[in-house]
Amino acid sequence: MSFTIAVVGPAQASPDEAAAAQQVGHHLAAAGHTVLTGGLGGVMQAASRGAAIADGTVVAILPGMHRSQANPFVTVAIPTGLGEMRNALIVRSADAVISIGGSWGTLSEVALAVRTGVPVVMLRGWDLPKAPWSPRPPGRRWN
Repeated sequence: MSFTIAVVGPAQASPDEAAAAQQVGHHLAAAGHTVLTGGLGGVMQAASRGAAIADGTVVAILPGMHRSQANPFVTVAIPTGLGEMRNALIVRSADAVISIGGSWGTLSEVALAVRTGVPVVMLRGWDLPKAPWSPRPPGRRWN
């Protein structure tokens, strides 16, 4: 049986995250599964590269309007023009999600998957950047 597995993670991946993503992509494709990503760099490109090495199929759901934005290892590029909102399409198109490393976009994909019952496997966790806003002072209400 073949599945569509989303591999998600930061576009600015560490060398360890990229190496793990390439291995995951390779193993998924070698087992006959379709690899689904956001189609850009970092973890997405490394997973795509691994799948391509195994002659697998890589589908990319892109944030922009042009197929040319996809990394060179993508088999099928789907431009959406949705920006980060395309994360919901990635999750809803996947039978399972593998998260490698982390970023705010990755967090949204994991949250959507958990919320909608799509199985999630997380590798290497994540170190989220500091929020660009300050927390609400205690006892103060937002109006």
